[in-house]
Amino acid sequence: MKPLAQNKKAYFDYEILETFDAGIVLIGQEVKAIKTGHISLKGAYVVIKNNELFLIGANIPAYQPKNAPKDYEPERPRKLLLKKAEIKHLIGKSRQKLLTLIPVKVYTKRGKIKLEFGIGRGKRKVDKRETIKKREFDREKRRMLKDY
Repeated sequence: MKPLAQNKKAYFDYEILETFDAGIVLIGQEVKAIKTGHISLKGAYVVIKNNELFLIGANIPAYQPKNAPKDYEPERPRKLLLKKAEIKHLIGKSRQKLLTLIPVKVYTKRGKIKLEFGIGRGKRKVDKRETIKKREFDREKRRMLKDY
């Protein structure tokens, strides 16, 4: 499954502890726009309201801007579809200290558009520096092995 969109900063800014897959309630032109790759998860997050999950801040521009409805909002909240047991589990986890729900990627599964999001804990600056050092070390190690 090739992802249609990824939140590349999610794994850099957050330590993802657990991931979930959810369906997204969309309108027709949003489905077409997402399948052509026109979606941005930058700055998006998931919130829980009245035992329901919503994706906030994801930008899905109109598929055909000239043909879009006048009241179309690219960043409107979109409902996520999960089982009740998973929602209850997420409510319990999100009440814990410093845990956030972060969208990671959007992909298709059997013709349906799905969102993978994770329960994450924000990284401190020191942790981010360690991630950068590890990435640079791995890159240097691959270069050294490639030369031999």
